[in-house]
Amino acid sequence: MTILRYAAIAAVCATAAHAEGAHITPYDGTFEDAAFAVETAIVNQGLVVDFVSHVGEMLARTGEDVGSDVKLFEEADIFVFCSAVVSREVMEADPMNVAQCPYGIFVAERDGEVMVGYRDFPEGPMDAVETLLSGIVEEAVGM
Repeated sequence: MTILRYAAIAAVCATAAHAEGAHITPYDGTFEDAAFAVETAIVNQGLVVDFVSHVGEMLARTGEDVGSDVKLFEEADIFVFCSAVVSREVMEADPMNVAQCPYGIFVAERDGEVMVGYRDFPEGPMDAVETLLSGIVEEAVGM
C-alpha cells in the first residue's frame, strides 16, 4: 500500500466518513467477515434481520441490460431490519417518520476496500435511529 493510501485510510478510520448522505466506516477484513459481523451486531441488539438485499449481485447482473459495463462493487449487501422500541419512539414524535422505516446497514467491497455504513436521516427524533445504527456499525467493525 502506498503512503497516500495509508493516509487516506487513517483519515477515514479516525471517524466514520460522511459522504453523499451516508455514514461510511472502513472494515479491516473480508466482505464475508464484515457481513457476518454486521448481522451478528444486529442480532446482538435483540433485532431480527428481515431481509438481505443483494444489491451488488443485482447491479452486476443488470449492467449490460441498462447499457453499462461499469463494475461498481465486488459485492454489496444491505441488511434490512427494524426496532420496535426505536421506531415507536421516532413515530410517536412524528408519525410520518414511518417513511424512514425499515432501517438498513450496508456492507460493500469496492476496489478491494470493504466498508460498512448506513444512510443519513433527518435531524431531530431520527437521531435515535442514527444512534442505534452507529452502535451496530461500531460493534461490527470493532471500534
